[in-house]
Amino acid sequence: MENEIENNEKKVKKTIKLSSLGVKFSSFYEKLQSSIPALIITVIAAFIIMICFAFAVFFLNVKGPEKVLVPNVMGKTLEDALLEMQVKELYPKINLRYSETPGDEGTILDQSPKAGAIVKGYSRVSLVVSRGVIVDSVGDYIGQNVDELELKLQALFAGQRPLITLATPEYKPDQSEAGTILEQDPPAGTYISSPVTVQLVVSRGPNYENTKVPNLIGQSINDLLQTISRSKLVFDISGHTVTEDEVAGTVVSQQSFDREYVRNYSRMTVEIALPKNSDENVYGVFNAQLADYPYPVPMKLDAKPAEGDAYTLVTFSHPGGNVTIPYSVPHGTTLLLKVSDKVVARQTVN
Repeated sequence: MENEIENNEKKVKKTIKLSSLGVKFSSFYEKLQSSIPALIITVIAAFIIMICFAFAVFFLNVKGPEKVLVPNVMGKTLEDALLEMQVKELYPKINLRYSETPGDEGTILDQSPKAGAIVKGYSRVSLVVSRGVIVDSVGDYIGQNVDELELKLQALFAGQRPLITLATPEYKPDQSEAGTILEQDPPAGTYISSPVTVQLVVSRGPNYENTKVPNLIGQSINDLLQTISRSKLVFDISGHTVTEDEVAGTVVSQQSFDREYVRNYSRMTVEIALPKNSDENVYGVFNAQLADYPYPVPMKLDAKPAEGDAYTLVTFSHPGGNVTIPYSVPHGTTLLLKVSDKVVARQTVN
């Protein structure tokens, strides 16, 4: 009986305890429901604090690159410059450029940023490296045209100090075309250690101090007058009355030479078959003896008819001495030989 009473008492006590816990939980739940805004604010604040803490830890553990002093690598070899860049934890950016100074191939010509600048580690530094000079020796210019060579050198060294310049050429007569380079000094292949000046000997051409011997056979008097005005030869002309086997008023013979070119103002004998005089015109060779001049002087032969205006038969240059000019003019014409517009000889033909 006693045991049953004890068991009942225990059950009652247990029931009382559970009832008390239920009351406490219900009270806590009611309090929690009444403070939800505060709970949300607490959660958000805790989240923000966590984020700030995470950023702080990140920036404390991850440091940016240290700043370094850019070294001076101007004038150094590329190999030495790269080693210095590596020590400073800098990255070089290489640019190649032709130089004006022989022997500096592979050296640093310029850098950016300049030496002494403060930059962050792992920054890029631009280095201009010499490719050497465009040419390192004198070329072979013999046979080239001097004007074309000058243009080539100007284009080659455009924008920089030229390593090769041309002195004022020396000219001399030659069978080569005018302007052709005959000789050069220094010779081809000479190494260029500093800017050089090349002296050239250039052809004046075969017609500068020498004249090609013309073929006059068959030329008429008018053709011969045109040749006299253009040529740098002195024609000693003589004439005779045309024969049956000749063409009247044409050149029938001329002096021959053993070479194609002769020196300017060399004398050349010419024979012309003159027509017989007609009622209108008279044919012949004007002849005058002048002093010898130190150089060829301008001359002209004018014709002044008995009626009408005067006109010029031919204009030419002549060194003086014996002057002979063929003519075909009306009867009674006066021929006037002028030197620099001064009359030095005259002849009236009938």
